[in-house]
Amino acid sequence: MALTIGVPRETDSGEARVALIPDVADRLLATVDDLEVRVEEGAGHGAYHTDADYEAAGCAVVGRDEAFDADLVTKVAPPSDDEVERLGDGQVLIGFLSPLERPETARALAEQGVTTLAMELVPRISRAQKLDALSAMSSIGGYRAAILAAERLPKFFPLLTTAAGTVRPARVLVLGAGVAGLQAIATAKRLGAKVFGYDIREPTREEVESLGASFVELEVDIEADQDESGYAEQVEKEKQERQPELLKPHLADADVVISTALIPGKPAPLLINENAVAAMDPGSVIVDLAAPNGGNCALTETGEEIAGHDVQILGPTNLPAQMPVHASELYAKTVTAMIEEGLDDGTFAPDFEDQIFAESCLTRDGEVRNERVRGLLEPVEEDKA
Repeated sequence: MALTIGVPRETDSGEARVALIPDVADRLLATVDDLEVRVEEGAGHGAYHTDADYEAAGCAVVGRDEAFDADLVTKVAPPSDDEVERLGDGQVLIGFLSPLERPETARALAEQGVTTLAMELVPRISRAQKLDALSAMSSIGGYRAAILAAERLPKFFPLLTTAAGTVRPARVLVLGAGVAGLQAIATAKRLGAKVFGYDIREPTREEVESLGASFVELEVDIEADQDESGYAEQVEKEKQERQPELLKPHLADADVVISTALIPGKPAPLLINENAVAAMDPGSVIVDLAAPNGGNCALTETGEEIAGHDVQILGPTNLPAQMPVHASELYAKTVTAMIEEGLDDGTFAPDFEDQIFAESCLTRDGEVRNERVRGLLEPVEEDKA
């Protein structure tokens, strides 16, 4: 019996990505015997892939019901309530599931008997790098943030020497040196800006400087009356608490601030207070990539672009969807890698003892398997009891 993979059309507002693109589907069909890929009509339009492209790749273009009637369903955005109801016992769902932000969806999927593999839970180990959708999307987000900042800033990014005089380069400060932050640094640098990077983790200095940016170090003065371990912990604690004030002079000097400090499932740390915004030059730009979790800036409004103290503050929630062609291509490759990792003699039968599937598995056999997500649900269940 053929293994079937369903690719529904994404219905979230602003979501233009698709979980599988024709080229990647073509390669999958060529390597897996007895496989059928069902793509919902119009699923790829947002990423500029037509239904004819999918048919040419060997996929079946179907209606919404048939796309969800598959052994394995692949999505980008977490499923809506309606989509959860379309899934049932024995089916597998692969996609971004926002388990820490939407634990109730995990519970609903478990109750439906769906086995779910959350792409954001893929472990950060070397053999799982090809499945790392989160890093791929973060890289796109960092790139797009720098481009948006350059578009909004009423100044040039690069140094320019003209007959009318010399224009100094823009000063860009990137807060957070994770995947998104490093890509924002690299992109701003390519655009000719003078770039500075900050991260509370001192070891990131080397990565920031390797991209040609200057590392911002915050000095914290505390009493050195502890042993080495206690002193280090106290420095870390005080630095975290005083970050907004310590960053203020660096923020005031910046034309553009791109903030990326985000911990999944927790409110974003406050790095930019209102006084710091007021100290920036009029026309300056803040792109807050932590907006989905409240933002690193005190004035950020999730999903909105506002002006505060004559500073433009952007709170985007899904920048990868603004680059749907490459975002879909990279995402499709990571999803396909997940599928191929779990294939066994033509069927999708992942080994849940394997670290990749053990950690990526969100629900299975009617239960929420991720311990942290279960912890978020238990207080609610106790209240009901």
